[in-house]
Amino acid sequence: TGAISSLQRQMEIQESEIRRIRSEKQKLQKMLREQEVQLQAVSDKFCSLTEEQRQEEVTVMMEEENRSLKQVVTEQESQLAEQDKLISELQETISQLRAEVVSTRLQLLEQKQAQKEIQSQAEALQHKELQTRVALERISSKFERYRNKIIQAAFITEGSQDPPAELTDDEVLEAMQKIINERVEFQQMQKLKGSK
Repeated sequence: TGAISSLQRQMEIQESEIRRIRSEKQKLQKMLREQEVQLQAVSDKFCSLTEEQRQEEVTVMMEEENRSLKQVVTEQESQLAEQDKLISELQETISQLRAEVVSTRLQLLEQKQAQKEIQSQAEALQHKELQTRVALERISSKFERYRNKIIQAAFITEGSQDPPAELTDDEVLEAMQKIINERVEFQQMQKLKGSK
């Protein structure tokens, strides 16, 4: 928004400059018209003189007036050409500034859209994280119950010793393996007795 405001201020300055130049151009055009009126007045004045006087006066005055007017016209045409060129350049600059404003606004819209998408993804990830935590707590709870059952099966039997206060997972696994081995041996003994 700061960039857009800056560009808009530049556009306003350029447009103000164009208005100033156009005003100067109108003044120059008015001066040209005034010069033409003066020239017409001089021409009318000489029309009332005698033919000889008219020719002499007209020749001298017209030559001087023509030189003066040609110089004025040349200067004013040069100024007008410069002002037209400057107006064209300023209008081109304004067009570029307007294009930059449009581009900046599009970028802002894209950034807002991207921000919304990122926010939506973040919310989805938070939801997924919450679901994962809940699932992890359930698995941890099941694992702990399963571990306690193994400990009970391994240590809470006749003739077994009480387990230490804290059992590592390796100790629990070893106790479970011992139970399995004992059951296998017992089953083998049963089969041997049964066959006899």
